[in-house]
Amino acid sequence: MIAEISSSANLAGALGYNFQEETIEQKIFHAEVIVDVAKVTAEAKAYQPIPIIVEFLNEDGSNSLSETIEANYKCVKQDILSLVASEIERIKNAPILRQLIRE
Repeated sequence: MIAEISSSANLAGALGYNFQEETIEQKIFHAEVIVDVAKVTAEAKAYQPIPIIVEFLNEDGSNSLSETIEANYKCVKQDILSLVASEIERIKNAPILRQLIRE
């Protein structure tokens, strides 16, 4: 298995997947990764779920995440267009900056 690993990302994935099944001898990174399985298991048992801060459910129980993201995207896009338009107008009205705008 280790001989097939082609990158550090693959190595990290392999370690995460089967760290209990095989040790990894010294490789290019010049170390041996040793995982204390008992400690990791005990730590995992103490994990608490991440609290839900925002629900994206409509009154009928359907998920509105996509609609919320789309609405936020459109709002940000409109804000940027307004900002660009106001800055272009400001530059056009400033004698020192006027030459920056080509018409």
